[in-house]
Amino acid sequence: MRKRGQPENGKNLVNSLSKGLRVLEAFTAERPEMTLSEAARAAGIDAGTAFRMLNTLVMLGYVSRGDDKRFRLTLKVVDLGFHAIGRSDLRELARPLLRSLVGEISEAASVGVLDGADILYIERVRAGLIRLGVDIRIGTNIPAVSGVIGHAILAFLPDAERERVLAMKPRRGELAERQFSKPELKRVLAAVRRQSYAMQDSAFGNGLRILAAPVLDIDGYPLAAVSVAAPAARMSADKFRELALQPVRAAAKDIARAVQASGTVSAA
Repeated sequence: MRKRGQPENGKNLVNSLSKGLRVLEAFTAERPEMTLSEAARAAGIDAGTAFRMLNTLVMLGYVSRGDDKRFRLTLKVVDLGFHAIGRSDLRELARPLLRSLVGEISEAASVGVLDGADILYIERVRAGLIRLGVDIRIGTNIPAVSGVIGHAILAFLPDAERERVLAMKPRRGELAERQFSKPELKRVLAAVRRQSYAMQDSAFGNGLRILAAPVLDIDGYPLAAVSVAAPAARMSADKFRELALQPVRAAAKDIARAVQASGTVSAA
């Protein structure tokens, strides 16, 4: 076993990734813009490798190239740090509110955020939920188009961003038993936006009924969504809505206010 502090076995490293990160790290406050040769020299790599790395980073959106042939970082790099910090803080803000949602009405409460074409569950509180079908845990990804949390977020995205997300391929699209056609999804999202919440029986065949409300920032951008789940056989959809909607909406608003006060979550 490799001891801490010892160099990693070279066979376990991706040298090209290492060089790409060195190129990113070469940009500093003192060097916000560089030519190809300057970037190569700062990163300690040859010009040919720097050319390939920079072109790749430009294609991925982390670096931009001006008409003067100088390269500079984009705000997408900043987003990485904001997302890491923001999601950690979001979990801390959401946890006590999720606990308050679990009880007689629902047996699980969750917070999810958009992660590419998927919803990433960043916090979840359960109270004796029977395991039926897929087991949702913190860190689970499900396709945004299939889940109620996904619908609560997608419905409030700007049109262009929503279309970009819908054009992406989910990581685990095979999980959903029910697939929404584009016209059906469009109708569902329009309804969610009108009523400011999403509710349906789970598309994953686990016998759950789920209600979710978006966590909107001051500009109405969906940072996340809060959901509660209960066995569909326990009560009618109307009764579940009557009991769960107001507490879920209140929790979503409380999280939004806390995020605004803390100023740590980026809506980018």
